[in-house]
Amino acid sequence: MGMLDRFADIVKANINDLLDHAEDPAKMVDQYLRDLTESLAEVKQETAGVMAEETRTKRLVDENTAEVAKYDDLARQALKAGNEGDARAFLAKKQQLAAKGESLAQAYAAAHENASKMRQMHDKLVNDIETLKGRREAVKAKVAVAKTQDKVNDVTSAGDRAEGAMAAFDRMEAKADEMLDRSNAMSELNAQKVDTAAELEKKYAEAGSTAAVDDELAKLKAEMGL
Repeated sequence: MGMLDRFADIVKANINDLLDHAEDPAKMVDQYLRDLTESLAEVKQETAGVMAEETRTKRLVDENTAEVAKYDDLARQALKAGNEGDARAFLAKKQQLAAKGESLAQAYAAAHENASKMRQMHDKLVNDIETLKGRREAVKAKVAVAKTQDKVNDVTSAGDRAEGAMAAFDRMEAKADEMLDRSNAMSELNAQKVDTAAELEKKYAEAGSTAAVDDELAKLKAEMGL
């Protein structure tokens, strides 16, 4: 049956394998659950049809078996009544029905096998859906925690980068201090050296000049009678 081939992947489907290859398990669980639910509705319809065919062929087999038994009984009754011709007719009919019964039995066996496969797929889908419903919230919770952890990791990385920037700034500031200290030292070294002797000479020269002025002032006051 074509529908059996069409749903073969459903029977073989493995939730864990699908989740292992999913980029976002939470979304994958929801999508897979929707797909399974849609498939289940279709499988239910197909399974119901196959089971109905199984029931129909079983009924035909039972009816044929009853007919075979009926003509066998009629043949016996005809023989008891001494009607061998009638018994032959009944036995011929019985043989026809028995031959037909073999074909009906084969049809029923095939219908029964198809119905078993469809029921297997139906039960597999129901079980997977219930499993997913039970695990969906747990999967989503784990995904949420993982995403939160990623954010924490990003913030931590940003903090590490900020700490690295601060360390680099400290090094640059120390370098600037070193450059300033070196510049101040060079300024001090480049300053003109003071000649101590010359300074002292100037001091005494200025003192001598002041004494001469004082003598001249005293002389002038004497001349003026002051």
